[in-house]
Amino acid sequence: MALIDKEVNEFVFELSSRNPTPGGGGASALVGALGIALGGMVANLTIGKPSYADDEDELKSLKVAAYRVQKELLELIQKDADAFGPLAAAYRMPSGTDEEKASKERVMESALKEACLMPLAMMRLCAEAVGLLERLAVIGSRLALSDAACGAALTAAAMKSAWLNVAVNTVSISDAGFAEEVNAEGRELLGEWIPRAEAVYESIERTFAR
Repeated sequence: MALIDKEVNEFVFELSSRNPTPGGGGASALVGALGIALGGMVANLTIGKPSYADDEDELKSLKVAAYRVQKELLELIQKDADAFGPLAAAYRMPSGTDEEKASKERVMESALKEACLMPLAMMRLCAEAVGLLERLAVIGSRLALSDAACGAALTAAAMKSAWLNVAVNTVSISDAGFAEEVNAEGRELLGEWIPRAEAVYESIERTFAR
């Protein structure tokens, strides 16, 4: 059974088990999907309300985009788990002889590269999610502001978590150029989108401050 087809309690208990997957990567993707799902909720709660009619078309577009990002993040839960399989197998390869050691290193290099690309894809999608939530926080129903703020907080957490799952793999990659390129993109995403997510959260949080 695919991980995203499991019931919530099954997934959570499996996450806490000794099984290597799902792990931090899958959890990051799930949290990101929950974050942008709240964006979809904001859109759905706003569409059809007369006082927001001027933004109806844009809200519908944001809703479609939010659903796509949500779907892609959920798909990455399984893709991340699938990418870890070859890496786990590589760690178990024998390395007693020079030939075995060289073979293991080649397989591990390939597996590490694939494994780091899954959480990097999560980071890109979380960045897109933050952009959608920024706009929804402006034109969405005032009654759903807290949902937009929660969505921003979740997507920020998901992006930070995904970044760790990038870095834990790139640190072991021998191809320095590849590792530096991946790390540079990850840090750039963090540098731009975490502050933007926090700004959405903080601006909405201030509206409830007494």
